[in-house]
Amino acid sequence: MDSLKEMYKSAVKESLLAVAKENNISVEDLNIFIEKPPKAELGDFAFPMFSFAKVFRLSPAIIASKVAEVINSDNSGAIATPAGPYVNIKIDPSQVADGVISRILDNVSYGDNSIYSNRKIMVEFSCPNTNKPLHLGHLRNDCLGESISRILKANGADVKKVNLINDRGIHICKSMLAYKEFGEGKTPESEGVKGDHFVGDFYVKFAQWAKSDESADVRAREMLVAWEKGDSEIYSLWELMNKWTVDGIKETYKKTGISFDTYYYESKTYDNGRNEVLKGLDAGSFYKTEDGTVWVDLEDIGLDKKVLLRGDGTTLYLTQDIGTAVARQEDWPFDQLVYVVASEQQYHFKVLFHVLEKLGYDWAKNLYHLSYGMVNLPEGKMKSREGTVVDADELFDSLSRLAREEIISKGRESEISDLDFTSDSIALAALNFYLLTVSPTKDMIFNPKESIAFNGATGPYIQYMGARINSLLSKFVDQVEGLKIKPEILSSDIERTLVAMLDEYPEFVAESGVQMDPSIIANFLYDLCKSFSRFYHDIPILVNDDRDAVFTRIMLSKAVLKVLKHGCSLLNIPILEKM
Repeated sequence: MDSLKEMYKSAVKESLLAVAKENNISVEDLNIFIEKPPKAELGDFAFPMFSFAKVFRLSPAIIASKVAEVINSDNSGAIATPAGPYVNIKIDPSQVADGVISRILDNVSYGDNSIYSNRKIMVEFSCPNTNKPLHLGHLRNDCLGESISRILKANGADVKKVNLINDRGIHICKSMLAYKEFGEGKTPESEGVKGDHFVGDFYVKFAQWAKSDESADVRAREMLVAWEKGDSEIYSLWELMNKWTVDGIKETYKKTGISFDTYYYESKTYDNGRNEVLKGLDAGSFYKTEDGTVWVDLEDIGLDKKVLLRGDGTTLYLTQDIGTAVARQEDWPFDQLVYVVASEQQYHFKVLFHVLEKLGYDWAKNLYHLSYGMVNLPEGKMKSREGTVVDADELFDSLSRLAREEIISKGRESEISDLDFTSDSIALAALNFYLLTVSPTKDMIFNPKESIAFNGATGPYIQYMGARINSLLSKFVDQVEGLKIKPEILSSDIERTLVAMLDEYPEFVAESGVQMDPSIIANFLYDLCKSFSRFYHDIPILVNDDRDAVFTRIMLSKAVLKVLKHGCSLLNIPILEKM
């Protein structure tokens, strides 16, 4: 069965052809445009007639009137009303609701599409440094990358989620040098501190030390050169501190529902990047200056020039990204590689993609930077080296505590079998929904107290509506044998709205995939929950002498829950039975 939107587009097209025939007008191709009426009571779909005025030699209003007349006479499951130059169409639930509800309940993966079938898409996200724990900015990156990966998969793509651990470079050496100077042999275990936090404290320590000792930065640079030359003592310290950090970061991933198919490590790809640059140098794509620095001229893309290799032979972020991209294409030949990275790096990726093209890699044109805006707390901007970042673990734990307090304050803790699990699940919903409800390109302020609220546009509100539907379904104890859906029962505006929204849901999933924007789904889910809440309050769902009427509305509620679960799974939001 086609979606209602496609069905009514077809009805409008057939009606236009009928009007054309009636007026002896020859038409070949009719592009049917569809909009939303400004008010729900006007209808569910609006079709503008402006574009047909010239060929029909009639005013748009007259065309709209004639089209509405034909549609209403065809018994097509639509109620058409001319509104000036528009044809507004209202769903007639008695004609279509049974099909919509059955299509949802009978389809195991309702909401999935095939627009990216046979397409291999690699998504890189997170990419932490091994000198500090994850912070709020990482959380936006993580939930965006995880959600986009799930959305692309729901649209038929073969998706591989990859993470690049930035485990080498001057910033890593700074935390290593500080530990060597001030660590006194301490370990995360001896101090009872999570490994990534333990190492991060020394990165902050280095910044404080460097303010009073000019030699600190020089020694860090010397340490990096020694590491690249394979100094065994420095390499052993590097391995130890990296393990502390990565183990700690993986704990945060587990807590926040983030996973990867493959981990790449900068330390294993940067040398490949250096070789690629040297090949480009030999081919004349790049050039070397007297101090040994290798450069690329970017004049052909409207930029100046960029260093690819330092004079001392050490590499840069750009160098290792070149090597990593080549390694990934060799490992898993992709149709597209999506980099989920903050908007601050737009210049970096423009250069990276161009350099790879200069190196002769045709697949470079399929690289895409999914740029997202900055995120901060109301208090202001974060600064890692000053230790003023919003720590991811602390933020998550504080959200979990707030969720627990809310449950206890409402006296519902006795109804919940696992309070810790429920509190953490609510925290995850609060975090992900708040971060994803804003379009990726926009900067945003994350307000923890707002995010954890049980009403309004929040994750906990979405979860609460899911729990409410679960509770409603559990109260329906009738034997379903012999009961049937009576679509004519769904005659109210809110029931019509719910049917239309459920029918359109796969289109929101598709649009979210094309735009790579989870906020499209997040905002749809909020609107769906608001509509169901109105339905729940206005309609006596379980109270009706006609058991078929009860069954019909229960099936509608069940369809809403199924769509809600599907949408929440794409946003990494757990649905709870009780909360």
